[in-house]
Formats: sequence, structure tokens, C-alpha cells
Amino acid sequence: MAETNIKLEVMDGVGIITMDRPESRNALTPDMVDEMGEAIKACNRYDVRAVMLTGSGPAFCSGADVKAFVETLENDGPDALHQYINSMADALHTKVVLGLRNLEKPVVGAVNGVAAGAGFSLTLGCDIRYAAQSARFLMAYANIGATADGGSTYLLPRLVGSGKAMEIYLASQPIGSEMALEMGLVNQVVADDQLHRHAMETAVRLAQGPTLAYGKVKALFDQSWDNSIADQLDAETKALANSGISADFQEGIKAFSERRQARFQGK
Repeated sequence: MAETNIKLEVMDGVGIITMDRPESRNALTPDMVDEMGEAIKACNRYDVRAVMLTGSGPAFCSGADVKAFVETLENDGPDALHQYINSMADALHTKVVLGLRNLEKPVVGAVNGVAAGAGFSLTLGCDIRYAAQSARFLMAYANIGATADGGSTYLLPRLVGSGKAMEIYLASQPIGSEMALEMGLVNQVVADDQLHRHAMETAVRLAQGPTLAYGKVKALFDQSWDNSIADQLDAETKALANSGISADFQEGIKAFSERRQARFQGK
């Protein structure tokens, strides 16, 4: 894939996706969204067993590039702006948010700075979120009279509860890293200069684990919101039974009985 706005590198079984428009605080453009979707799709390959999502420079992602909204409105009018936003949001949702959630492998978010608007939403699509001490979270949509996107209306209430989620949207105020930890928005806060190393160590450890099982449990968690308890138990039964024919499960039980470390291969 062409690496213009997004960098993808594979190291130690981890696909590292970096948003790379530091001069604009990694603000999202249509091209950037498309590139991120391609990077996520590329992480479906077998040698990538975990993914880390982060930003370059002092920001994780400041949200959509609002300057492009203004230019579209002034140059082409409201109808063109409507089309621009509709197309970009659809691509963000189908290629990026669903792409992250449908990856059958763990995704670690390394939030290195401000995560605002759609950038805030992107953090919610990760399975585990680590924040730098200086990171700030801002839903921001209400500040420009916009509704929320990026899956935040689905994912945020499930993390913090519907009342707190609505409060975050209405307030449109920055949330510091320690408060984000207290609220459950992130799993851990680390020093700025240790974030990349810490997140990468976690991603490598996960990449060495039973990634097939990780992916199936990720899917089970996501579908549980729409299932009855009976349907979810049936899904668990099928998933567990299918685990029995996987090489990882067979290796895991042998390693357990032999009192040694399991060597998982993700299959």
C-alpha cells in the first residue's frame, strides 16, 4: 500500500499502524481514512497476530479535518458538504471501525496525545487502550454542532454507561489521562516516553498467545449485546467445541499437562 498518510510496519508479529500527518495533529481526510482501511485489511495476513494503532508527533488524532469541511462549504455549497461528510463517515465506519472490530486478533491503542472527535472514537474501537500521561480525550462533536460518529454512540455507552456517555458528549470538555483511566476509557496510563515501548511489549506478548482464541472471544463479546443469554450460551458452546480442533488448543492442553510453556501459532 502507498504510505502517504498512514504507515504500516510489521515487527515481531505486530502490525503497527501509525497515523502520520503530524503537521495537522493527524486530522482525518478521506484519503487518510481509505489508507487506514487498507492498512487494517493488510493486517489480516497470517504473520500479523496483533495490531497496534497510534499517531505520530504530539497527537493521536484530532478528528476530522474541519478545514476541509469549511473549504468544501465555501467553494461548493451545503449539498457538496453533505456529500463529502456522508462519504467520509461511511468509509470511516465500514473500512476502519468495522475493520478494527472484525479483525480476529487483538488491537492495542497507544494514545500518544490528544484524541478528539473521530480520533476519540478510534480509541474506542481498540481492544486495549494505553494512554500517555499527557494524552487528552475530547468528544468535541457538539463544539461544531455535529452528532457523534466513529462508532462512539455504540461503544462509549458500553464502556462507561449511557448516562456518563451522554455527559461526555454534552460537556465537550477535555478529559485528562488519569480521569480517563478512572472512567474506564483506558486500561492504563504510562509516562509519555514509555508509551510506545509499553504498548509494543503488550502487543508482542499478545501476538505470541493463542490469537485464534483471542479473535473468537472478541467476536463473542461484540455479538453478546444483541443476543439473548440462551443464544450467547449456544454461541459459546460452538466456539469452545471448535477450539477443540484447533492446533493452539491441542498444544495448550499438552503444555498444561507437561508443565511447560505453550507454543501457540494462531491456528
